[in-house]
Amino acid sequence: MNKLQTGPGLAAAVPVEAPAAPKPVHYPFWYGGFASVVAAMCTHPLDLAKVRMQTAEERGKTMIQTLVHVYQKEGFFALYKGLSASILRQATYSTTRFGAYEKMKDLATGGSSVAPPFYVILPMAMASGWIGGAVGNPADIINIRMQNDMSLDPAHRRNYRNAIQGLYRMTKEEGLKSLVRGIGPNTTRGVLMTASQMVSYDEFKKMLISFGCDPKAMTTHFGSSMLAGLVATTVCSPVDVVKTRVMNAKDKHQPALMIMREAVKNEGVLFAFRGWLPSFIRLGPHTIVTFIVLEKLKSLKIGVHA
Repeated sequence: MNKLQTGPGLAAAVPVEAPAAPKPVHYPFWYGGFASVVAAMCTHPLDLAKVRMQTAEERGKTMIQTLVHVYQKEGFFALYKGLSASILRQATYSTTRFGAYEKMKDLATGGSSVAPPFYVILPMAMASGWIGGAVGNPADIINIRMQNDMSLDPAHRRNYRNAIQGLYRMTKEEGLKSLVRGIGPNTTRGVLMTASQMVSYDEFKKMLISFGCDPKAMTTHFGSSMLAGLVATTVCSPVDVVKTRVMNAKDKHQPALMIMREAVKNEGVLFAFRGWLPSFIRLGPHTIVTFIVLEKLKSLKIGVHA
């Protein structure tokens, strides 16, 4: 401790306290899930078009043609077929993966605002994605089935009224094991999606900030999330196509590897990128809306505790 010097002509030294370290801020677990639900409600018709294109037996239709076909044949509200399942999926899958990822980052940084390095956050994102994929698997099955139902012939349609009724019927008619159908490709997609989407968002955001962008500006969040959506779409496309076909297959015992081998044989390796454009057109806005809403929630600090 410095001694205080006093004397003629000398004012008593006033001790200056060091600024208190900022308290770590902990964001609620539900932030990511809520942001993803908002995004799903905005982009659901694009997600429906992606599923229809990935499961279609004939090739050649564009995303716009698919949406127009659905509108003309099934009506406007068919564009939102399966919305309840999409909301349930985001409420389970995204709440889990975002919440687990933020919790792991908090543990790694002690609540500091300084982002951990890439090699630290990558395994955390992968683990969060696997957990989220497992938790959201049942809702994902119902989501795909409801979106693709009207494209099937009437004898094979399931006609679920909503997500809850779909889950009830699936477990009653196909057994509890049906809830884990396609969990392999789904958790793999969860790992790839979370790692590519969240990690790339954090990295692109740091890059833009290093170029002088305002970390709190919406343009920074927009640019980071758009680039993250591009990376995530490309990385996840092969697994996403296989997962969609497994969950929608008429033969409930057909494994992912068999479906993939048949697809490569009949359609070539580029089958893995079928529906890439609608996937990006859907995932790009979905990623943008998700992260902008997430950043807005963080700025408002609703339910935040230190």
